[in-house]
Amino acid sequence: MATNTAMKKQTGLTGNSAIAIAMKQINPDVCPAYPITPSTAIIEDFSSYVADGDVDTELITVESEHSAMSACIGAAAAGARVMTATSSQGLALMWEMLYIASGMRLPIVITNVNRALSAPINIHCDHSDSMGARDAGWVQLYSETVQEAYDNLIMAVRIAENEKVLLPVMVCLDGFITSHAIENITLLDKAEVQSFIGEYKPERSLLDIDHPSTFGAMTLQDAYMTFKHQQSEAMTRAKDVVSSVSAEFAKKFGRNYGLIDAYRLEDAEIAIVILNSAAGTTKVVVDELRKQGKKAGMLRLRLFRPLPHKEIADALKNCKAVAVLDRADSMNDFGGPLFNEVRSALYDGETRPKVISRIYGLGGRDYKIKDATDVFDELSAAVKTGKTDTLTKYITL
Repeated sequence: MATNTAMKKQTGLTGNSAIAIAMKQINPDVCPAYPITPSTAIIEDFSSYVADGDVDTELITVESEHSAMSACIGAAAAGARVMTATSSQGLALMWEMLYIASGMRLPIVITNVNRALSAPINIHCDHSDSMGARDAGWVQLYSETVQEAYDNLIMAVRIAENEKVLLPVMVCLDGFITSHAIENITLLDKAEVQSFIGEYKPERSLLDIDHPSTFGAMTLQDAYMTFKHQQSEAMTRAKDVVSSVSAEFAKKFGRNYGLIDAYRLEDAEIAIVILNSAAGTTKVVVDELRKQGKKAGMLRLRLFRPLPHKEIADALKNCKAVAVLDRADSMNDFGGPLFNEVRSALYDGETRPKVISRIYGLGGRDYKIKDATDVFDELSAAVKTGKTDTLTKYITL
């Protein structure tokens, strides 16, 4: 039962407001920003905290998202704790700098409020922005709810700054669906957040004249691959760090997040794999199918980079048919990005389920209970016949 103290901390917030509050409690040293829909309210709210003196952050208003990430890189290289927020075309305009931030091993934290990439212009949710950046060397955390987005941002600081990782972290939440919807949330005290993240003490800084270091150096064939190998190893280590930081968060604050959310998968024969807010709709359908005696389940990935491939394979090992639902299309005539990676994770299993790709919800198109039900019906038919009619197709059209 919740304590009176915890009850007092409960409130209703939009995802954007919750992220801004988390940023206020974290109190980063520097926040370069160029607002873009639907993440605009994060910077609007946070700028008011700066103006009111609630934080010590240096808020830098820049002329573009490319400049925002460039400023993040400069500040982080100088030893600052750095955060920002963006969406869609804003993240795309940062593309060049995303790779530099990661390659320089700078623990920058960004909130990406997922929004469709143009053209045509669309301001609503899909995952084409963060999926396009999936190989940029950023740890990626995906958030089903407002509460999880708030908690993920706090944990992201610890993950990024861990000496075994030292990589930037991207926290994703669905545009408008989560960013603008009001949900119940339990906030931590600022003192609790500060105690959890601790003081940032960078090992290297451009401003440390007693221990000079070089950032952005030119490397040729003799060294470049070594840098990339070290970066790749850090990404591999990030999985265990995400697990350990999440376990510590659960122990202190009572909210437990794994690398994946395996919902009613213990004996499931059919399952949907999905990201972010659509998991809630899917769970409702799973529960209804269970009442009908159908062995349905759902797998939601919280961590997408690095890919928890072993955990995915273990969670789905008993399934006979699986549908991977992507809110983005790889434009490869072979399914979405999540589908391709989940299917690969299952390849070496002793028994492999039938796996199909379904593209849904692009540009904010609603994903409804009927849509999830229809997919489960497809999976049930595949179990009976041993065949799938179509490997990949669009739904919610």
